[in-house]
Amino acid sequence: MKRKKLFGKNLTFLIVGILAVLAFIKGDAQMWCLIGVFFVFAVWTLILSSKKISVKKILDQKPCKKFFKKAKNEANDTDLKENDNDAVLIHLNCRISDYIKSVYPNATWEWVEENPEKIAAEGGTGKIRLFEIADFNYADILLDKFARINCNMLRIVSFDDLKKNGEPAPESKPAPGGNQPNQPIDPATWYSIQGKNVLEACVADLNAHGHSNLTIKENGDICVQQDNNESVCDNFKNLPGKSLWQQLIKIMENQGLAASVANDCIKVAW
Repeated sequence: MKRKKLFGKNLTFLIVGILAVLAFIKGDAQMWCLIGVFFVFAVWTLILSSKKISVKKILDQKPCKKFFKKAKNEANDTDLKENDNDAVLIHLNCRISDYIKSVYPNATWEWVEENPEKIAAEGGTGKIRLFEIADFNYADILLDKFARINCNMLRIVSFDDLKKNGEPAPESKPAPGGNQPNQPIDPATWYSIQGKNVLEACVADLNAHGHSNLTIKENGDICVQQDNNESVCDNFKNLPGKSLWQQLIKIMENQGLAASVANDCIKVAW
């Protein structure tokens, strides 16, 4: 009833306003005045008839609930994704450590990349800094689409260091003791990190000079026969021991080389 009475009074004021405009105002201004009267009537009616709406009621409406729920879920998903990436990176770090220490037991390393989490989550190539390895100070770590690790060992020296006395700056030496008995070299990892590059370079060079075989000694020397004399053309660092040679020659055979084990050496032909 109160709303009806309120609306009736407002309607009365509207009619009076219209009649006043029609009686006293003529010409083009009359239309604008009538529009103004209707506008004032509408605004006044809305003000009087409206109820105060609390913030809680607004937030309880379905569209608002849906919006805030979506925002909360997105925030939670972001946190979970970051946590997952951290866990994957820790797992990758452990794998890289095991991979490198299988050849260099005393080695330590750290990421040079700004976002190693991206490599851990999506794969790709990233650079690491190596310590306690005499021959190398950096490495490129490749994580392929099958989550397999491959490593290219690098030695990077600044040009300023090269100019000092005409030789590179000395690298940190590995701790005494070398490979410990409780930390055996894994032949596959050793070949991937060091052996493959050295052997392929030797084979390519010797083949170009007419050779078709070479011998790998127990101390790591790579030798070739010339005029009944044995010549050392390169050397393997940390060559796996004799007990692992059978595994090593199988790896070489998978690379297209013919390999066999003698008493104190490995014979390789191509």
